[in-house]
Amino acid sequence: METVEMNSVSLKHPRSEDDVANADEIKRQKILEKSKTGNDSGQSIETVTEPPEDMKNEIIPNEESEEQEEEELEDSDEDGDPESFADMMKHGLTESDVGITKFVSSHKGFSGILKERYSDFVVHEIGKDGRVSHLDDFSVPVDDEVNFEDPSEETFTVLSDEDKQRLEELQLFKNKETSVAIEVIEDTKEKRTVIHQAVKSLFPGLETKTEDRDGKKYIIAYHAAGKKALAKVRTATDPRKHSWPKSRGSYCHFVLYKENKDTMDAINVLSKFLRVKPNIFSYMGTKDKRAITVQEIAVLRITAQRLAHLNKCLMNFKLGNFSYKNHPLKLGELQGNHFTVVLRNITGTDDQIEQAMHSLREIGFINYYGMQRFGTTAVPTYQIGRAILQNNWNEVMDLILKPRPGAEKGYLVKCREEWAKTKDPAAALKKLPVKRCVEGQLLRGLLKYGMKNIISAFGIIPRNNRLMYIHSYQSYVWNNMVSKRIEEYGLRAVPGDLILKGATAVHIEEGDVDNYTIHDVVMPLPGFDVIYPKHKIGEAYKEMLVADNLDINNMRHKIRDYSLSGAYRKIIIRPQNVSWEVVAYDDPKIPLFTTDLDKLEGKPLPVLPTDGKFRALKMEFSLPPSTYATMAIREVLKMDTSIKNQTQLNTTWLR
Repeated sequence: METVEMNSVSLKHPRSEDDVANADEIKRQKILEKSKTGNDSGQSIETVTEPPEDMKNEIIPNEESEEQEEEELEDSDEDGDPESFADMMKHGLTESDVGITKFVSSHKGFSGILKERYSDFVVHEIGKDGRVSHLDDFSVPVDDEVNFEDPSEETFTVLSDEDKQRLEELQLFKNKETSVAIEVIEDTKEKRTVIHQAVKSLFPGLETKTEDRDGKKYIIAYHAAGKKALAKVRTATDPRKHSWPKSRGSYCHFVLYKENKDTMDAINVLSKFLRVKPNIFSYMGTKDKRAITVQEIAVLRITAQRLAHLNKCLMNFKLGNFSYKNHPLKLGELQGNHFTVVLRNITGTDDQIEQAMHSLREIGFINYYGMQRFGTTAVPTYQIGRAILQNNWNEVMDLILKPRPGAEKGYLVKCREEWAKTKDPAAALKKLPVKRCVEGQLLRGLLKYGMKNIISAFGIIPRNNRLMYIHSYQSYVWNNMVSKRIEEYGLRAVPGDLILKGATAVHIEEGDVDNYTIHDVVMPLPGFDVIYPKHKIGEAYKEMLVADNLDINNMRHKIRDYSLSGAYRKIIIRPQNVSWEVVAYDDPKIPLFTTDLDKLEGKPLPVLPTDGKFRALKMEFSLPPSTYATMAIREVLKMDTSIKNQTQLNTTWLR
């Protein structure tokens, strides 16, 4: 086995995005082809199956905690033209900037387009029991007990078609009405109860109350969120008395199938329509936005019937495979993810493809932290993390708020300019229409605590956002050290390397080296509770941290949140369940495989030509938690995944 260093790349023009892609997706998520020279470039959104090692509370790609509800990260998207984004990316990062420089395979790279359509990237979660999550059943489990939450059959017939139309328009804010009045023709308590049930079950998000008007009874439906004073809004944590059967588990588990939405976006929409807080939902891992993903979700005391009704009124995701259990889900409990990926318009020969995929299956790929971990702007997240660890709070403030080169959101540019000119938090804050971005949060903190208490001001930013910065620095160090390790010693275990025995790291001794392979070797993320290799790379860690004015022997911070315990991470990952197929096609917009939803709806797979204009590589593989799928794909194509590399070499397309 040999290692291959990545050289410079050139690119060809890619195809257009899926028709449904928004401007923000076009900016960040378009994947470009590699040139015919053999070294490729493409960009993707990494899927991280759980927080890495000691980073269980960290924000990782597409992950948010409950305290981050509706928060915007520093590098969040906005509408804008691709040319502006290209200008911004001229000042962004390349893979070599964050230590990603090596390949383990010897095959010649070839060109392909990743995520030309979001449906070309499908993720199925693998639970802790090894079961792969699939959406294949819309049925609702039947209880022995009947309660208020479970509507009777009459619920579905008591409302007229006209009532349903008006209620749907009210629910979806399609008209200017603030309420809908339904006259109770046969005025009995039982009849009113059925109408109340019908509205709330069929139109989640609406609340009801009874009113007398001119001697007649009416059920008034309205949006609970906007009418809190009119009625008590019941939630899953404040249920109606005796509404939940004792024999039923408190948590409804279900499979969430979503398209082009990240996990927290989906949960926020569900919570809005169900009139509950997002923190009653639990999950094992977060998934990509620009993909089709299937994962298990649990929610406290919401019936399967209510959840199933959401399928009728919500776009881009479906709920199914309902069951009741007595426990929620915990972040990180999953075994990993199974990926189905299509690389379109490939240029590799059959031999190249076979070599690449055999290498992925037999050797694997370097377990780098992907580009998304380091941000997309001219100020990488690891630089802010380094300043935090250095206890250099003026630098932290400056890196977050100072003007930065390249195109950026217009209001952020004005905010930064105002800050540079006046150093006045109030004046800079006035330039921000969105106060929940990281810049806005820091400015609010400075306004509250003053310029002499930056630590407290920075503390206003949600904890997970703050930890993201220092974990980004750890990842930056790890990537660089792994590249040095592979350059120095290749793909074999050597004396002084680290392996795990249980949860404990030990050094490989000279006499034991033949008992281990490169797949056993781990390397540490720097911290106070790890040991380092006993060869040149151990010294390289120290040298790198010394150059950053940090002491590797003192990784405790005076603020406990920023003390790094460290962790261990395998340097080579060998995917499981690897399979692949090359298919021909003519139309770049047709799907090349069927999804769970396609199968449920009985949609056949399009008939593909045997000799089409284009060729695509369909590949499947399973990855363990804390690994980036695009690093595996990078190894196959030999591509640089940095946005900067793509945009600089594809400015004609971006115009």
